[in-house]
Amino acid sequence: MCGIVGIVGKYPVNQSIYDGLTVLQHRGQDAAGMVTLHDGKMFMRKANGLVRDVFHTRHMHRLAGNVGIGHVRYPTAGCASSAEAQPFYVNSPFGIALAHNGNLTNAAELKKELYQTDRRHINTSSDSEILLNVFAHELQKGTSLKPAPEDIFNAAEQVYKRCYGGYAAVALILGVGMVCFRDASGIRPLVIGKRETEAGTEYMTASESVALDALGFELIRDVEPGEAVFVEFDGGLHHKVCAPKTQLTPCIFEHVYLARPDSMIDNVSVYKARLRMGEKLAEKIQREWADHDIDVVIPIPDTSTTSAMQLAHGLNLKMRHGFVKNRYIGRTFIMPGQQMRQKSVRKKLNAIELEFKDKNVLLVDDSIVRGTTSQQIVEMARDAGANKVYFASAAPPVRFPNVYGIDMPAASELVAHDRTVKQIEELIGADKLIYQELDDLIEAVQEGNPKLTKFDTSVFTGDYITGDIDEKYLYDLEQSRNDTVKSNSNLEDVDMVMDIHNEGNG
Repeated sequence: MCGIVGIVGKYPVNQSIYDGLTVLQHRGQDAAGMVTLHDGKMFMRKANGLVRDVFHTRHMHRLAGNVGIGHVRYPTAGCASSAEAQPFYVNSPFGIALAHNGNLTNAAELKKELYQTDRRHINTSSDSEILLNVFAHELQKGTSLKPAPEDIFNAAEQVYKRCYGGYAAVALILGVGMVCFRDASGIRPLVIGKRETEAGTEYMTASESVALDALGFELIRDVEPGEAVFVEFDGGLHHKVCAPKTQLTPCIFEHVYLARPDSMIDNVSVYKARLRMGEKLAEKIQREWADHDIDVVIPIPDTSTTSAMQLAHGLNLKMRHGFVKNRYIGRTFIMPGQQMRQKSVRKKLNAIELEFKDKNVLLVDDSIVRGTTSQQIVEMARDAGANKVYFASAAPPVRFPNVYGIDMPAASELVAHDRTVKQIEELIGADKLIYQELDDLIEAVQEGNPKLTKFDTSVFTGDYITGDIDEKYLYDLEQSRNDTVKSNSNLEDVDMVMDIHNEGNG
């Protein structure tokens, strides 16, 4: 889970990209980066930390130009080294910078190909650098000093043939333009928008529509699965579906947890989808537990609040905000290491005792991943005086790791893996545990856009839609994601301020 932004503008874009990245900060708090282009030169700033901490006034002055891309990152394999902060850059051909959200499932094979066949060196363990080098190599096969749209699309076609998995990317090509593309299954989100100015039309791409909203861009549409969109620096826009076979199967977990509620993804309002998740949960409780003794519904902030509100309405109960959140603590399920997560939960949330005292409370969360947070929150509710503590999840049990760009833990660290609902209930210490049904979750999202016929639900079902995931891949993934590896990761902060000078007419 990362966030990307790209703008081809008529005025300096550094502040706009900064603001766009701030809006997408929920998609990654590990590192941030930006590349702008001006007068034939690329200027880069990237480092570990939040957007506000990475970019200072002196950096913004250096990031000159009317064209740029940006990225917010969290580590897809647990490594927090700023050597893997994005965007990445290669100087051949032309000079290309790329930012990427997602995961290439055949990254190991591609890395070998790049070295043995393409004669390209990969300097990090990031699959984003691999994606950049594959695109650069395919673009280099052209003969023109200034590639035409068809040259860009030909390179994109080869990228789709070589690169598997779920990904959305945006790249700047010196002297040429900006190109963005989305994986052939449309797993990771990507939108394109425009803004009219006195100087002409500006174009913007981003992971979520809220970034466009914040900057006054009009949402044109979602980038289609397997589609590349090319924007020339003079404002010309071209697009083509370049993948040989496509099917829109977006990640349903974007609606459960990842995306902001004010986003539109594939023509579905995330906010309304979460309202419907609450409705479905209320219907399940009425159907299976009609004689419940719940006194009050309390959301675990913030992602579950929308679902909890509608759940309470459906059960004709009051919803109360019983937890106060410290908004300066990062998301706990993506923190490297179980010990760090355990320490952070009580720092992140504090219970309001009067909302719990002598009541039967139904706590509502968007999902349950490791169970560590849920267990401690149940304890906090009891410590605050709750009589009974029930727990509801707006998502089904998360039983399998994600391989398409969400750093969920290894399967053995998922609380629902190889456990029944009753066992999970006992483990987190709840008096009763209610999970959303998968069919209900799918209906909650699909109702917003009936054209969506299939979703990536692999974290719930273990069915990986790209068809290239086997037991060996999952074993290797588990080795890279377990907490021991994460605790031994290189956490050294490397500040990177780079001016990349190249000749060109961008």
